Amino acid sequence: MLNLSISSLYEIINQFFWPALRVLALFSTAPIFNEKSIGKKAKIGMAVIIAMLIGQNLPESNVKIFSIAALWVGAQQFIIGAAMGLTVQLIFVAVRNAGEIIGLQMGLSFATFFDPAAGGNMPVIARILNLLVTLLFLTFNGHLWMLHILADSFILLPVSTNPLNADGFLAITHAAGLIFKSGLMLGLPIITLLLILNLTLGLLNRLTPQLSIFVVGFPLTLSIGMIAMSLIMYTLAPFFENMMADIFDQLENIIIMFA
Repeated sequence: MLNLSISSLYEIINQFFWPALRVLALFSTAPIFNEKSIGKKAKIGMAVIIAMLIGQNLPESNVKIFSIAALWVGAQQFIIGAAMGLTVQLIFVAVRNAGEIIGLQMGLSFATFFDPAAGGNMPVIARILNLLVTLLFLTFNGHLWMLHILADSFILLPVSTNPLNADGFLAITHAAGLIFKSGLMLGLPIITLLLILNLTLGLLNRLTPQLSIFVVGFPLTLSIGMIAMSLIMYTLAPFFENMMADIFDQLENIIIMFA
């Protein structure tokens, strides 16, 4: 007969509670998992299942849930999980930044759609690119790689009262430079093409004032911009794959710096 006492039940809960906190913090900030269309019950259920799979392979934690040290350890788990999710979120922010710049050059900055993930309006070009890279993220199993790094983080950053290294926060700020670097590289071909087109239209307007350049300027810019967008789709998948590899390498470096 199986006898389950209160003390043994308390030890089981204590073993899986701390991994569940880190997983929940990741789900609240990471792409795909933080979508508002996913209910809170579903997120908690997935976090509990993943915590049970991870926690059974972890050594026993000496931190008790009902103690002063538990507040400090709980805050640490939330910071680690949130930092991992926000780091992966940077590649999506970079793509949305590129879409906003392209839309501004094409004259579509006024055309906005509501983004349920961000909770605000987003230009239509940024919305299209964000949808495409979300599908690519799932296709390249980015969500599985993220969970794999989460499981490995318990080896470098076990559940303990040891403080986090401040170098990890500095590494996150360095990783944020990906937003401007990769975002500009993604949109640079279209931005350059549209800039040359605007310069050409400006010269034509100065040389032949009789022509109504402003009448044909907007549809011409929009048409060439859409053609350039269709051509850049061939390079979007390998470019985003390199971004994913770069951000996951930086994420592992951030975890090492925290340790």
